[in-house]
Amino acid sequence: MSVPPSNPYGAPAAASSTDAFSRGQMRSLRLKQVDPLSCAKMMGALYLLGGLVLAVFFAFVALLGAAGGNNIAAGMVGGLIGAILMPLFYGVLGFIIGLVMAFLYNLCAGVIGGIEMQFEE
Repeated sequence: MSVPPSNPYGAPAAASSTDAFSRGQMRSLRLKQVDPLSCAKMMGALYLLGGLVLAVFFAFVALLGAAGGNNIAAGMVGGLIGAILMPLFYGVLGFIIGLVMAFLYNLCAGVIGGIEMQFEE
């Protein structure tokens, strides 16, 4: 099997729609390795977005709690600080977790063989 010069990784190129697989047939591929840094960036972004959603809820609850208490300003400031710091904390935590999990996935995939996925062409 020849390797096209435009493929920098030296792996065979994916089959095109004119190959043996006709439209509508399933083809299985195996995910053998994940780039830890790209996984960490994606997980960090997803956790940051999840933290933003939770921050809105957190700020709303803090404002409700502040309205019922004696020191309204302190409750509002604490709620807003928490709403700002929560997404940042979640984003950093997601980045670290994504990096570690991608590394662990690569170790396990080397032993087990990776995740098999099916794609329809």
